[in-house]
Amino acid sequence: MTDQLQKFLFQQAAVRGEFVEIGKAWSQIQSNHHYPSSVTRLLGEMIGAAALLCGNIKFNGALILQIQGDGPVRLLVVECDSALHIRATAKLDSEAVISDEASFTDLINAHGRGRFVITLDPHDKVPGQQPYQGIVSLEGDTISHVIENYMKQSEQLDTRIQLAADKDVIRGLLLQKMPSQTGADGLSEKNEEEENAWQHLAALASTLKPKEMLETDVDTLRHRLFWDEDVYMFDPLTPVFQCTCSRDKVAHMLKMLGEKEVNDALAEQGDLSIDCDFCGQSYPFNKDDCARIFSPEPNDSTGNTIH
Repeated sequence: MTDQLQKFLFQQAAVRGEFVEIGKAWSQIQSNHHYPSSVTRLLGEMIGAAALLCGNIKFNGALILQIQGDGPVRLLVVECDSALHIRATAKLDSEAVISDEASFTDLINAHGRGRFVITLDPHDKVPGQQPYQGIVSLEGDTISHVIENYMKQSEQLDTRIQLAADKDVIRGLLLQKMPSQTGADGLSEKNEEEENAWQHLAALASTLKPKEMLETDVDTLRHRLFWDEDVYMFDPLTPVFQCTCSRDKVAHMLKMLGEKEVNDALAEQGDLSIDCDFCGQSYPFNKDDCARIFSPEPNDSTGNTIH
């Protein structure tokens, strides 16, 4: 098993596709968390979706997927950048008892108030530029359905996504119909041909079941599904786990909280220890460290200016 994202194009159809397989990076992400198996499955599927979407857009920055739930899972967050550096975390209701067989709806959308948020945060922002963010209600009873519905409604793109995950591996397939490039002459005939090709390939993708995906590597899956298609393969890419937390970012977060709140926390707890939700790295801040954060020229505990 190799961590890989494999992009491809169908030569005889205006459809692009990707397969993703993540094992090592998934194991590293899980080493920082201990979730019930149903939450592990859900978070794994969302990681697969983020990698597929990030591999499908030309964008120098981070793609952040969030599902805000009203069930025992309060929040799922996956961040994936253009280099396929991935990190992920989940926040659970501390009092919830979560079944290993719990469904997506049970976990996330128990009362119909869940939300899906997709953010594009560019690395090379110009002054004043804000990240793009789309927020929609959850429509669908799986991660795949939620994202397919979002892509259709918000981006006007026909998309088919198949996802499967367990504690060992994440696998996924994305197919997307490309916009027609046909001119005015013969437009209807060409559109009908493209639509028929799309429906055929989407139907093939729909035959994939989670058990088959978990037991079969992506090279075999691709051959099994599309053996009769003329497919152009790109060089594979490698998803990796990487957390972007840092002491400077934690210091900035404390500054955003405000001096009074930080001082109140120091008075109650003594020294502060801030843990990263993604990788578990702990960042200690004592009274002097916090005082420097709020000084006119803030410095971290090593004397380096915080930016």
